This record gives sequence, structure tokens and C-alpha cells, in this order.
Amino acid sequence: MQISEFGGPDAMELVELPDPVPGPGQTLVRVVRAGVNFADTLTTRNEYVAAQQLPLVPGVELVGTTPEGIRVAAIVPNGAYAELAAVDVAALVRIPDSVDDDEAAALLVQGLSADAMLRVSAGLRPGESVVVNAAAGGTGSLVVQIARQLGAGRVIGLASSPEKRDFVLELGADAAIDSRGDHLTEAVIEANGGAPVDVIVETAGGPAFDQCLEALAPFGRMVVFGIASRQQNEIRTGRLLKNSWSVAGFWMNHVLARPELVSGSLERVFELAASGRLKTVIGGTWPLAEAAEALERIASRGTVGKLLIDPLLT
Repeated sequence: MQISEFGGPDAMELVELPDPVPGPGQTLVRVVRAGVNFADTLTTRNEYVAAQQLPLVPGVELVGTTPEGIRVAAIVPNGAYAELAAVDVAALVRIPDSVDDDEAAALLVQGLSADAMLRVSAGLRPGESVVVNAAAGGTGSLVVQIARQLGAGRVIGLASSPEKRDFVLELGADAAIDSRGDHLTEAVIEANGGAPVDVIVETAGGPAFDQCLEALAPFGRMVVFGIASRQQNEIRTGRLLKNSWSVAGFWMNHVLARPELVSGSLERVFELAASGRLKTVIGGTWPLAEAAEALERIASRGTVGKLLIDPLLT
């Protein structure tokens, strides 16, 4: 699926391109799954953090096989929405036999992000409370579970529908509340037994950001990894000083620049999945030709779990 002009998911076209030729330090990977991410919807409009160049084959995560038949997963700059991709050998992660293709694809960007946000950006400690916005989504559902594995004292999920909130509770959250409620600050504190919370993983921006911030305890940390509402927020330094709050941004590209963080996080999440302690949820799989529909679905915020593209489907 290629973009010749930016304009959203509908700008993608199914095209025949020559097989990619691996450069130095690369190998050819036959793609069996490509992961769909909210950031892909921004990439198709050239509204993502990193500027894009045309023509562009979107997609940053893939699962496939090498010419030697080895099952691998990789996070790539672009090019995953395809049947074949030339990938840096250093970026390849071997998939354990007990982890299937769907699970591996669901754990790449989201698993890496969830683990790194909690361990590195939030510095989560055992016994601390964690609030997860978009807790039913691909990343949020993993944050809920990994927070529990790290010993969080109380995990609170935010989700927009009763069905999603039920799902979040099934994942192991202690409470699930309406992310679109009018009194989000009070609801978060109430869900934490009347006390402010220690860690918030936030992806909405806009009013939800401000209301969640007000529920943060002294020395609490908010980690921002998205702005789904497209509404920017501002924080006065005096408020940070007065409350001893920390607000951190998280962009996966900075993790990818630290190979030791990537390998450590992916090894941990693959091990959790292989042992059955981490549940991946697939929200749908689309043929390559219908990738635009998958992007529209994730942009609508009406999905649960991870969305995938299977180039072998017709």
C-alpha cells in the first residue's frame, strides 16, 4: 500500500512494486502480519512527529520470515504494509516458538511502549497506583497487564463504553471508569479509594489530560504517549512546583535509538506472553488491500485490542 500524496488513509493505493533489494546489513523479510497503529493515521496525513517523504509505504511493525525460514519481528521506519520488506538485521527479534504471529505483531510497538513507559518514563514501583487511559486499546490493554506484573498496588483503566470497561476489568484492572465522564478527576480519585494516584499513562490530551493531572498525588508522574483528541495542553511551572508533579513525554523512536532498551523490553514481553502471563487481544485482521478501513477503524477509537494486516488474505 503506497501513498503518492498525503491525504489520510484513503490516500493509500494498492500497487505492484519491484521486490526490495536489501542493502548492507539488511535482509529480506516475507511479511505475514503488519501492525496497525494510531500513528499510522497521522503518517498518511504527514501529521506525525517525524516528517514523511513521498512516495511512502506506511507501517512500522511487521512479523515475517527470513530467507532462511526464521520467524522474526521488527520495528521499521516504514514499509510494513507490504508483502516483502528489506529490514536491518540488527532490528530483527527472533520470535519464540510458543508465541504465534498475531501475538508477536501485537507485542511489538505496543508491548515495547507499555514496558518502557512503566519502567523507564514512570519508574513504577511496587505498590503504586496506575491510571491507564484508552485502557482497552492495543497499548493500554498491555499497560494494564504489565503494571500488574510489576506489582502495581491498584490499576485503574479509563475507557469510553461499558463493553470496553468490562474488557479492562477482565484484563485484571481493579476499576474501570468512563473516560468521557464530566467529573473525571473525582472519578479517578474515588476509584483509588479516595486518594490521589501515583502514575498516569495518558494518550487523549485536551480536557482529559487536565482532569487526570488534577488526580495526581505529590511526586506523581504522568507519561504522555499520544494526543488522540489533537488538543494540545499547557502546564504552568508553578503548578508543577506546588504539587511536586512530573510530566514526561514518550516517543518510541527514542527507545529505538537505545538498543539495550529495545532488546530488554521485547524479551520481557515475549517471555510474559510465552508463559501465559500476558494476554494479547486481536481486534481484527484485514487484507492488505483493505488497510485503509483498518486505519479508519482505529481513528474512530471504536476498537478493542490490536488491529492487524495480513498480506496473505484476499
